[in-house]
Amino acid sequence: MDLKMAGRVALVTGAGTGIGRGIALLLAEEGVELAVLARRGELLDALAAEISATGKSRPFVVIGDVADLRTASDAGAKVLSRFGRMDILVNNAGGSQPASINEPEGAWSRGFEVNFSALRRLSEVFLPTMRQNGYGRIINIGGTHEPVGINVTGSAKAAAQFWAKSFADEVARFGVTVNTIVPGRIRNERMLKQYPTEQALRAFGEGSPMGHIGEPEDVAALVALLASPRGRYITGDVIYVDGGQHRYAF
Repeated sequence: MDLKMAGRVALVTGAGTGIGRGIALLLAEEGVELAVLARRGELLDALAAEISATGKSRPFVVIGDVADLRTASDAGAKVLSRFGRMDILVNNAGGSQPASINEPEGAWSRGFEVNFSALRRLSEVFLPTMRQNGYGRIINIGGTHEPVGINVTGSAKAAAQFWAKSFADEVARFGVTVNTIVPGRIRNERMLKQYPTEQALRAFGEGSPMGHIGEPEDVAALVALLASPRGRYITGDVIYVDGGQHRYAF
């Protein structure tokens, strides 16, 4: 299926590893002009080199920490100066952050900056150009909503999901969609540190109904559909890519 995305412009945050990297690779394969953002510039440079080696346009590298209040406006200015517009925003930056009952205030503040405030700010930065062009796709990578203990990230991503649904309602008439993807057990840097051998990783994956972990490209495939013109009538939704792990009846 031709997703009709050639020439579209996208920014992927947290693109240095894991799911973000997989999303960037697939969007580039579909002919999307890319900007990639993360804290570790060496990982972004390696990603950009890999993509350009395939004959696709080299991604525009933006180094920054989304927890920094200035990153959204700075990245927005750089990307719009480079491309002149923004069609697709993939808010992927984040990470699990378990907490105790008496977790220091700073941990909560940073967790909400990374997993909620940053994606809201980036969305607001790029909304005017999306609205002007009558085309915009905002895709947030969420987290589990089945709490096991206190987790800063889970709380922040729950807030982000609520915000995304209300934002989707406000911007739908302008041709802008807003959706949340919730990954399950997907191979990523944190998981590989926690389960450093293939045997341990395989045992962890057996907890999924499919009996194995997913790969970044499993999430990227859904991102590509939602980011494309073919996903134009899907908005305000929360979609799981978890091998059937969640068990909500409705």
